[in-house]
Amino acid sequence: MQDTPTTIRTPVNTLLRRDDANGIFQVSRRAFVDHALMEREYEAVFDTCWLYLGHESELPKPGDFVTRTVARRNILFTRDAQGKLHALFNTCPHRGATVCREAKGNSKVFQCFYHGWVFGCDGKIKGQPGEERYAEGHKRSGVGNMTPVPHFASHAGFCFINFDPAAGSLSDYLAGAKDILELIAAHSESGMTIVDGAQQYAIRANWKLLAENSVDGYHAVTTHASYLDYLKNMAGGLVPVPLSGHSYDLGNGHAVLEYKAPWGRPIAQWVPMFGEQGKHEMEQIYARLAARLGDDKAKRIATHNRNMIIFPNLVINDIMAITIRTFYPVTPGEMMVNGWALAPREESEWARKYRLFNFLEFLGPGGFATPDDVEALQSCQMGFANAGSAGWSDISKGMGQAEPSYDDELQMRLFWTRWNQLITGSAG
Repeated sequence: MQDTPTTIRTPVNTLLRRDDANGIFQVSRRAFVDHALMEREYEAVFDTCWLYLGHESELPKPGDFVTRTVARRNILFTRDAQGKLHALFNTCPHRGATVCREAKGNSKVFQCFYHGWVFGCDGKIKGQPGEERYAEGHKRSGVGNMTPVPHFASHAGFCFINFDPAAGSLSDYLAGAKDILELIAAHSESGMTIVDGAQQYAIRANWKLLAENSVDGYHAVTTHASYLDYLKNMAGGLVPVPLSGHSYDLGNGHAVLEYKAPWGRPIAQWVPMFGEQGKHEMEQIYARLAARLGDDKAKRIATHNRNMIIFPNLVINDIMAITIRTFYPVTPGEMMVNGWALAPREESEWARKYRLFNFLEFLGPGGFATPDDVEALQSCQMGFANAGSAGWSDISKGMGQAEPSYDDELQMRLFWTRWNQLITGSAG
């Protein structure tokens, strides 16, 4: 999809410069280093946008829970006895102590260690030591219940929260991203599931650099040259599939790259490294996909990769494995990253082994991609020390093209345009 045209030429002293006539799009590097801007991001972006909380498969049974930090808030994510999911602020309504101090588990109730108040999985108060000393209507009033997050909703198994009481619906917010989430969910006959375990690490760089990098097809050939060489060596004499595809505007700052690539995908794209057993398994998986979804959709799932960003900070990479990442700023020059692997619930032990191998080989902390990307982002952050003299980043590749390639920069321009709208209140 072509860039949305605008007649506004952004003044030099603002955060974006856009000149459609000359195909120029620039971002002020102040956006990566300014402490006041980071606080403005929490207020204007993270406090108003829908944010990823988790996947419904993380809570398969009544009483299951996980605790998670989302935009500096401690959230308790639960499934109650009736199977309903809840997102609660993990703080006691009595005196403010953290109610659940475990990362995950299963429990019928949660007891605050400070004064012993007890809450159900729905956050409603169940008991108070010395209850007879409270007024008769205290418990019925609801003041003793844990506070739910203002908005909680899910789509295709992906669960989101929004801290803004006036927020619109998740469906409207996701816009075209809903189709990609549904496509990913369609990988499985019985439902997708988060694989046990997670990655958490820090990068000494601004969070928006990872937003850019995660949907940047332009850097693959240079930054990840060693991985592409490795794939050629593992191809067993076969000519690897070249990188090719397009980028698409999904609305509201969301975007996706969809492309073909030379690596194997345990959903149904065989490569020689998978061996004859893998070839047989891939053929069976594809046959089931085609029978369930039709050949066109099965082929799209099996042979096309997708790198998607849901604004502001959810990245889903449906590539050699499916990874989910979120990342939040700690300072203008540091972020915390969380990552999970997603897989079909019914896949075989063989397919799961190769899925996790692929996940760690490329995106793991010691894999081919992550160390390269971390080095690149940290190098950019170091370069921003020159922001006073070299103060603008250029994001113009493919500008004005009718069909942006996967290695153009449409997706980044969409992100930055939405970011600028929220930060500055500009409609441009």
